[in-house]
Amino acid sequence: MTNLEKYLNAFVTALEVSPAEAPALVYGQSKVWDSVGHMSLVAALEDAFDIMLEMDDIIDLSSFDKGKEILSKYDVEI
Repeated sequence: MTNLEKYLNAFVTALEVSPAEAPALVYGQSKVWDSVGHMSLVAALEDAFDIMLEMDDIIDLSSFDKGKEILSKYDVEI
């Protein structure tokens, strides 16, 4: 499984959305990506990539694209 597939799967699993919906998601602009969904997504990303996100990065995680940028800081290339 590629890193992009792992990343997409984290969104699909944590937020219970289709793969087609995930790239357009923005935190707070969707019923599925609320504060509870956010913490589920963080846990899914940490598990998928065996990392521990810093608090600032958890707070900054606000969109599908922003998440890719954040993960690059942890040497995860998507």
